[in-house]
Amino acid sequence: MPRSYRVADNIQGRQWLWLAALAVVAVWPWFSGPFVLHLAVLTCLNILIVNGLAIVGRSGQLSFGHAAFVAIGAYVSVLLSSLYGWNILVSGITGMAFAALFAFALGWVILRLKGVYFVLVTFSFGELMRLALLDWSELTGGANGIANIAPAEILGFVFDTRDRFYGLALLVAILSILFVRRLFCSPLGQAIDAVSDNPALAESTGLSVNRIQLAAFVMGCAMAALGGVLLARYIGFISPESFNPALSIAFIIMLVIGGRQSAWGPLVGAMVLTPLPELFRGAVQTQHIFYGAALILILRFMPGGLISLTSQFKRLAGKLP
Repeated sequence: MPRSYRVADNIQGRQWLWLAALAVVAVWPWFSGPFVLHLAVLTCLNILIVNGLAIVGRSGQLSFGHAAFVAIGAYVSVLLSSLYGWNILVSGITGMAFAALFAFALGWVILRLKGVYFVLVTFSFGELMRLALLDWSELTGGANGIANIAPAEILGFVFDTRDRFYGLALLVAILSILFVRRLFCSPLGQAIDAVSDNPALAESTGLSVNRIQLAAFVMGCAMAALGGVLLARYIGFISPESFNPALSIAFIIMLVIGGRQSAWGPLVGAMVLTPLPELFRGAVQTQHIFYGAALILILRFMPGGLISLTSQFKRLAGKLP
């Protein structure tokens, strides 16, 4: 057999090996304790939210107010369910629609800004949203938040236990990965890449840079809102402080460490960083030092993120006899 075929079979076999390993990791929490299952649920929800941030980052922008759209989805869904009795499907879709509307209005104004100016405006929007939720205490409960949120119920099935909710979160996380992969391979994804790589050249070929970036921004924020809808139903409690700027920064760190240019980057980043706060419980300063050091090392030695290690392994496999 020619060497090229052996290499191709070797690489394809390794891909199936990776998929099998991911399947084992996905099933393992069901056979572990409640603490591991809890971390698995949070990891899946973070994968969904960071996937939305990856779409925004793919267009050449980086939002420091991503947690605000998580909050919009959570609050709109919970309030519609508690005040009007809407089920999670209708209230969740409405929450995503509200987040998309806010993202469209915000993006229409600020997407002409670039670099640090875009970062500052999105950071300010996140803080403005948090303060608005704090001040509108008659509706949102203010600093006391909203407690005793009913669990998710879809088509008569109630996700009122961790193992049930993990199944829902896992399904949504997988669908978000498939959606992002399909998007990045689609004509729209190619246009997003073109706008990110060389906006002037993309504009000269007839692409509307602002419209493409706006579409990416709206999609990414709507996915973040879906994460907020599910997070509120799982935790059973939301407050404005749950969506502070530190949460947006945590999402960005997950994206950068995992790999912002790959559809698998959010998966890797969320799986690595979601359990870490539990390891540093009671030592918050140590956690921040670790995050900072890890971010510096990744940016210096692996700008493509941890996911770039797989391409290096493939190159090494291709050199094997």
